[in-house]
Amino acid sequence: MTENNASESLELPLGFQTTGVACGVKGDSGVLDLSLFVSDRPAAAAGVFTQSKVCGAPVKVSRQRVPSESARAVVINSGNANACTGERGLEDAQQMTQLVASEVGCNADEVLVCSTGLIGHFLPMDAISSGIPAAHKQLSSSPEAYANAAKGMMTTDTFHKQVVRELELSGAPVRISGAAKGAAMIGPNMATMLAVIMTDASLTSADADQALRDAVNQSFNCISVEGHTSTSDTVLLLANGASGTEVLSGDDLAAFRYGVEEVAVDLAKAIIQDAEGADHFITVDVLGLRTREEAYAIAKTISDDALVKTAITGADPNWGRIVSCCGRTGVDLLETDITLQINGTTIYERGTPVEYDETVLSNQMRDNRDVSIALSFPFGDAQVRFWTSDLTKEYVRLNSEYTT
Repeated sequence: MTENNASESLELPLGFQTTGVACGVKGDSGVLDLSLFVSDRPAAAAGVFTQSKVCGAPVKVSRQRVPSESARAVVINSGNANACTGERGLEDAQQMTQLVASEVGCNADEVLVCSTGLIGHFLPMDAISSGIPAAHKQLSSSPEAYANAAKGMMTTDTFHKQVVRELELSGAPVRISGAAKGAAMIGPNMATMLAVIMTDASLTSADADQALRDAVNQSFNCISVEGHTSTSDTVLLLANGASGTEVLSGDDLAAFRYGVEEVAVDLAKAIIQDAEGADHFITVDVLGLRTREEAYAIAKTISDDALVKTAITGADPNWGRIVSCCGRTGVDLLETDITLQINGTTIYERGTPVEYDETVLSNQMRDNRDVSIALSFPFGDAQVRFWTSDLTKEYVRLNSEYTT
């Protein structure tokens, strides 16, 4: 299996074309705001969506259309979430899929739709109605077109996010390519993020659905910036079989599922690397629990906690904030069950503080972007890895000025 992260040279799977254009959703800025992902043949498709009961119109439309054996395209606009927009919002989302279908030559229900941006504003459908045909004319399988599609999804992102894996399956080379956006309003389950993962492997829709759900649980559901679940979160997987493989099964299917998970994890980590205003990228490992659910509850609580985040912003190894988080998770434990390391330094062991050089550790935290938090428990073998960011003054500034 190989990986390529030089984003301007990343390649699409066989049978896919993409593009990103500026159609005016973001006004006259000239910033890319409309992306198309198109398969030249019917593709098995699956989707995982926001857990929020308050969700955008595109989520409602796309959720009804997957799993599917015959998806052809995904259309995404940025700059406007088309959320909390009532019946008109649903009609606009459906119209976006019909416009794409007319260009591609397929049925509207074979097109999936996503929107991201400000909540509570109607889409500028005149701009989108002219933008979709213009985008269709620019479809290409080139790395540049793929990069533009990733850029067209961006809102407050500072860089576009793409990952590619290549592997040998069923006697043929197979590619898995993914693009994502996200930088804030990130909190499981799912986050203010969108992702499209494409592959030229051949899958049933049921296998695509299971592969995607398992991958999301290990990736996009294990990231947090501030714990805020959004209205628009969507991850889609399209598998068009253009590589010529047989329908995957057995070891080939297992290898493919692992490849999808790797793509999803790298995209999720890129979102945290781009977290708004963040100075630190934090990896939280929780080990030794009875069940994954217990480990997940502890990891998520720590990753969402404002006091933990601000301590890391200040390079303060304030371990009491981390240890105390464990006590409010609902997990059956005592302080004597907890061992904590920060950046590999043990500072709390089985209920007792351990002597360490606080100045050295603080300087290490200040001078390095990456911070690791590891908590060990004596109960079992279940573990979870979570990724989060610190909470800075710049994050507060960016989000206090977001609409004004």
